Amino acid sequence: MEELEIDLRDIFRILMKRKWILIAIPVVAIIISAVISYYVLTPVYKASTTMMVGKTYSNVDAALAEYIQYQDLLIANQLVKTYSEIAKSRSVAKNVILKADIEMTPEQFRKKVSVNPVKDTQLIEVAVEDSNPEQAAKLANLTSEAFMVKVVEVMKVDDVQVVESAVTPGSPIKPDKKLNVAIAGVLGVMIAIGLIFLLEFLNNTIKSSEDINRYLELPVLGSIPKIE
Repeated sequence: MEELEIDLRDIFRILMKRKWILIAIPVVAIIISAVISYYVLTPVYKASTTMMVGKTYSNVDAALAEYIQYQDLLIANQLVKTYSEIAKSRSVAKNVILKADIEMTPEQFRKKVSVNPVKDTQLIEVAVEDSNPEQAAKLANLTSEAFMVKVVEVMKVDDVQVVESAVTPGSPIKPDKKLNVAIAGVLGVMIAIGLIFLLEFLNNTIKSSEDINRYLELPVLGSIPKIE
């Protein structure tokens, strides 16, 4: 127990001896991260539409219709990848690009679009990311329209509708400025501590009477005080 306390005191002493490093590196890291996050990185906005893709069952009894709809729910969750590829298909991309009248290739458009299931429902979310919030909403709505036409054609479903249209997002989804600054601060502290211990390890000079006892195992008969 005594040995542990000595080690902890030594660690504290080493850190305090070069405390300027422990302060300077995290501060510099935080400042750099804040400048990059607030003034360099382009904010990205996300707008999404919610859609339902399914089939209607008007000629079956209620119990059978409920069972079939449950099966459709399971299938719908398994078809998310298919829906995603349809939403990102070249024909949908070209349709959206033409209607939005924007300079963009289908490959660039694919990177902006994502399709995700709404848990335990037949609903799917079609989302678009863009640096312009108004354009993100516009592209999301145009994508849902083009997707509806294409999914009916490909999947032969007869019940595709927009449950909720996209609206202009009020704040970006990235970068997360506060999180970036916090991470930079933590990394700065870790780097500073690592550097301090590296410098201490590389410095093999005898610095105190305790070092003589510890490393040379020699008794200290006396010491000369430092005169200012």
